[in-house]
Amino acid sequence: MADGNKDIRYLKGVGEKRAKLYEKLGITDLCSLLGHYPRTYIDLTRPVSIAGAPPDGAVPIRAAVVSKTGEQRIRKGLSLFKVVVTDHSSDMVITFFNTKFTVDALEVEQEYIFYGKVEGTFTRKTMASPLVFRSGERAGLIPVYPLTEGLSSKLIRENVRQALAEMEGHIEDPLPKEMREAFHLCHKSYAVQNIHLPPDRAAMEIARDRLIFEELLLCQLAFLRMRNRSKRLKTRPMEPYDLAPFYESLPFTLTGAQRRSIEEACRDMTAGTPMNRLVQGDVGSGKTMVAAAAVYFAARNGAQSALMAPTEILALQHFETLAPVLEPLGVKAALLTGSTRAAKRRELLKSLQAGEIQLLIGTHAIIEETVTFDRLGLVVTDEQHRFGVAQRVRLLSKGENPHVLVMSATPIPRTLAQTIYCDLDLSVIDELPPGRQKIETYCIGSDKRMRAFGFIQKHLDAGKQAYIVCPLVEAGEASDLKPATEYAKLLADRYFSGYTVGLLHGKMKPKDKEAAITRFKNGEIQLLVSTTVVEVGVDVPNAVIMMIENAERFGLSQLHQLRGRVGRGRDQAYCILLSDAKGEQTRKRLQVMCRTTDGFAIAKEDLNLRGPGDFFGLRQHGLPTLKLADLLTDTATLSRAQEAARQILTKDPDLTAPEHRLLVAGVENMMQDVD
Repeated sequence: MADGNKDIRYLKGVGEKRAKLYEKLGITDLCSLLGHYPRTYIDLTRPVSIAGAPPDGAVPIRAAVVSKTGEQRIRKGLSLFKVVVTDHSSDMVITFFNTKFTVDALEVEQEYIFYGKVEGTFTRKTMASPLVFRSGERAGLIPVYPLTEGLSSKLIRENVRQALAEMEGHIEDPLPKEMREAFHLCHKSYAVQNIHLPPDRAAMEIARDRLIFEELLLCQLAFLRMRNRSKRLKTRPMEPYDLAPFYESLPFTLTGAQRRSIEEACRDMTAGTPMNRLVQGDVGSGKTMVAAAAVYFAARNGAQSALMAPTEILALQHFETLAPVLEPLGVKAALLTGSTRAAKRRELLKSLQAGEIQLLIGTHAIIEETVTFDRLGLVVTDEQHRFGVAQRVRLLSKGENPHVLVMSATPIPRTLAQTIYCDLDLSVIDELPPGRQKIETYCIGSDKRMRAFGFIQKHLDAGKQAYIVCPLVEAGEASDLKPATEYAKLLADRYFSGYTVGLLHGKMKPKDKEAAITRFKNGEIQLLVSTTVVEVGVDVPNAVIMMIENAERFGLSQLHQLRGRVGRGRDQAYCILLSDAKGEQTRKRLQVMCRTTDGFAIAKEDLNLRGPGDFFGLRQHGLPTLKLADLLTDTATLSRAQEAARQILTKDPDLTAPEHRLLVAGVENMMQDVD
């Protein structure tokens, strides 16, 4: 009987050496090889004539070999071969480099399909280094696979053919027959065969549709099971309290969206199940005040709260924002980070365990074993995607089914948020506090850098402050980028010699970072040169200019986060994106930043340009890697998969039915390396 767990090295032509290369792609056995889907296809089904070949892409040309030249040595290590071919209407010269074996295999007067880009003049057509297929070969769609150095698509195709032959008739389908019929899906064995070796585009599309459906179904089952489990948990409901004292104590009026989000959170906490709520809002929309209200509400109910931030800078920022708001209301706050001194730490932990501290703010230091709460009732995480699943679980384990409030300044479309965070209820803060000015944004080349420096100096002379952001810390990391340490010295010595220039980057010691931020906040530093560590947590209302070097190196949403560090006060703020990148897509991306300051619009554009995988980063969001499915474009299939997942879990909430055995295995396999 065929065994999907058969080690890849036992396939013909693989062996120990290539098995190690396959392992880099996550392929160890026949099943994982057959689950390594093509990233695209070379379409040989419609060869074009030499004369009619379009100039803007690779195409298949069916032509016969007329003549071949011998090897021509251009320089040491590089040889050239020329082959003249004809389609009996036009001739073409094909150039091959360092591929003597390929050229020797070509037979004069024999017909082949050459796949490559046709160039040259109207009278003299050329093609360089094409892929070559025998004309009599199965001229369908040739799969092209994701690769690693040492493996070719041709080798993977050969190994896949062997695996398909061995597994023929033995590929089980995780989808029950009635579900396949209800949703008009082919059997898994047909899908696997035709995703790898499709005879035509129609068969490939049927296979893709089926496999995308399965991926999205497994994803939805995983998230919905998490949600169902959390809904089954019990916790002591909190008593409703009037929040008027909190609102009246604030020196500003909250927006309607903030108050709505607060009411939703407090309503959750008065239910008998733990709250799991995401508060999503643009930069500067006031998510922290929603958290403050929830902490106040929990404290009135005798419960402690924990707020975990991804960096010391952000933890400090939250402490400096929340302590002055909450402590006049009788809610004592404390800060715990990796740089908290031992004596202070011992005193703090003693007070926390005694219930004297109602809010502990900190980094991952707050999940250490020595940190014990008296009665942890609310956990707030900021930018949750920066924490691993295990870290979040350890924090939650410090209380008995505590309520969870997640804050995110990464605005994404509601439909996508509901997919990615379907284990969380969603609150959206879709309005900014009054008085916030639109940040004027400009994209310039390095030829205008001196003008930009003059613009910054003018504002520094008027008593304002500015940031210059660089992608890297020190020289040697990449030759074409401005390293922050050297750049800060250059600016201080030459272009801003009459001003105080500071430096902030992630490799600095925590106390040095804190000192730099404090000096900047106090106005002792006029120009702060920083890496992306400034992306979150530095809130200086007097800073009115943000200049970002090598802006093309950042995603749009990250640029938007960086830009959000200015415009925190009443003065007009500016963002200058400096880039010499010439690519059309890069230019379009940066122009989006100049057109709008709406974080949701920017995120949507970023998602369209980069896709969810790049947007969220490697599994950081607890989002599994999808091989074929695209959460943006496969929305119709996603809707069908969500419906199917709900149907399954309505009948079998814990997926214990025998017919769901393979679905459970699929869910566990998909989620096992998500952290």
